Amino acid sequence: MTYMERCRERLPELQQKEKVRILAIESSCDETAAAVIENGRVILSNAVFTQIPLHAVYGGVVPEIASRAHVDAVDRMVDWALKEASMTMNEIDAIGVTCGPGLVGALLTGVSCAKALAFALDKPLIPVNHIEGHICANYLTSPELEPPFICLVASGGHSHILMVEDYGVYRLLGCTQDDAAGEAFDKAARVLHLPYPGGPLLDKLSHEGNPNALTLPRPRTPGKYDFSFSGLKTAFINAVHNMEQKGIDIEAQKADLAASFQHAVVSSLLEKTMDAALASHVKRLALAGGVSANSGLRAAFEQACQKAGITLYMPRLNLCGDNAAMIGSAAYYRLKRGELADLSLNAKPALRLV
Repeated sequence: MTYMERCRERLPELQQKEKVRILAIESSCDETAAAVIENGRVILSNAVFTQIPLHAVYGGVVPEIASRAHVDAVDRMVDWALKEASMTMNEIDAIGVTCGPGLVGALLTGVSCAKALAFALDKPLIPVNHIEGHICANYLTSPELEPPFICLVASGGHSHILMVEDYGVYRLLGCTQDDAAGEAFDKAARVLHLPYPGGPLLDKLSHEGNPNALTLPRPRTPGKYDFSFSGLKTAFINAVHNMEQKGIDIEAQKADLAASFQHAVVSSLLEKTMDAALASHVKRLALAGGVSANSGLRAAFEQACQKAGITLYMPRLNLCGDNAAMIGSAAYYRLKRGELADLSLNAKPALRLV
């Protein structure tokens, strides 16, 4: 009997098990992470190794450096996650891993490690979409949350509005037509000479400034719920450069500029997402992704949802960025649907959720 045949034979029993514990691995970009998750809702451990110091000198993630750092750290993170959960390898029920989207070399590290563990332990291997992982971070923060609900996924590489119809079932309502919100934040921070990663620093600085100091365009898109941040980003960069050419002290205007840019991005995300939520008549809305840690975004959605009578769900701050706990949650629901991978699983850097 082959590895896959053995996994399929044991699947029904595993799906009915009272407590299913999944070891999850995440390595899609610049965080090497491992976690042990119980029943998709309980975090038994969550280990994250951040590579920020390695990439800060370059002002952004260098794929080759990221891949090498993942190779060095992934075994340590797995050991750390098991130790924190007070579990052995043999007590794990299945292995979940991010297979895409992301940087191909980084993804390959996690996928290779997960496949080796799954084969050696003779445990099921569960492939997880990174975007789905971000959505599922809400299940870990708010165990009472169940589909259907609207979810805004905003991160360095993604800006989506999704209808979560059921576990593992998604309908795309809108997405960015060019740059993602997180990328726009990081590029704006760079032009303000904020160190990497600049998005969180721009958010902090924005609290000291006037959000109406600089008028920025609100791009129009063909799709009712689509986003566009490329023109907004370019307009901001040009405005800052023009000020510098005129001899204006950018340092003195930095807080106002940060506040104005944040206000423009948050307003766009808020308007389109709330429109989608109201049109759907679903009274639950969730935020997900790295940009969901932005304090201005969280405050704006709290106010808008309270006014509209919509219940808002947001991941804890330590679950907004890349982590393996969210991957373990998503893997559990994939396991319940019987979605396993064989040992030919490969990295899929352009993997789509829908």
